[in-house]
Amino acid sequence: MREREETTHARLLLTGLAYRQKLVGAGSRQILAVHMGGDLVDLQGALLRTSDHNVQALTDVDVAEMPVEAIRQLVSERPAVGLAMWYDTLVDASIHREWTANIGQRTARVRLCHLLCELGVRMYDAGRGTLNRYELPMTQQDFGDALGLTGVHVNRTFKGLSEESLVEKRRSSVYIKDWNRLVQAGDFSPHYLHLQDDLQAGCGSSLEAARSGAILPALGNPMESRPDGQAPRTMALADPARSTIAMTGSSVT
Repeated sequence: MREREETTHARLLLTGLAYRQKLVGAGSRQILAVHMGGDLVDLQGALLRTSDHNVQALTDVDVAEMPVEAIRQLVSERPAVGLAMWYDTLVDASIHREWTANIGQRTARVRLCHLLCELGVRMYDAGRGTLNRYELPMTQQDFGDALGLTGVHVNRTFKGLSEESLVEKRRSSVYIKDWNRLVQAGDFSPHYLHLQDDLQAGCGSSLEAARSGAILPALGNPMESRPDGQAPRTMALADPARSTIAMTGSSVT
């Protein structure tokens, strides 16, 4: 999806990772969000006829496209679906507010720790990893563009976190060595993600646990992958088979 492009479809990311970005006049880039399987990356296109930002695939992705006219009709006929979509956009806005605060008011170290905590929780919730290891093929420049830092500053910050035995970044893998300490270092609370109650409660209490030296409460176990059959948090339209909207699938490499 490209900025200023006419919007004819909304896209549901089925697998893989993608990010939203804005390009400014000088050619530099700001990454606005990271998306993973189950996310509707451009639902606003159902009402806004022209895209105001770009969406770029970070990995190979599978995408389902939903015609905006069909979405409007479905929302009109089924208010519950409209509420689900509204909820999705509200969560999106909540995450954007947190990212704005992160970039505007936190130091480089805290920004990076906070982002790594957020992605760890979301990866676990989506069934893509655990709270102490997940795959994230972002480069140092990608991290810099997401956090308002230079690639050199990101590299130096990662090195410091490694020396503190908090985080290791090896190629595309992120290893979190001490979750509770990272939560404290990143001033992180998951409440703005509006996750399932058990996951939010467990991860949220880790901040208090970190301050008191307690161990992270069991979430059935967030340090391990989600059990088979336990679906990640998605909105109603995340299952194409349940929707009356005709979707077309595509893969991007």
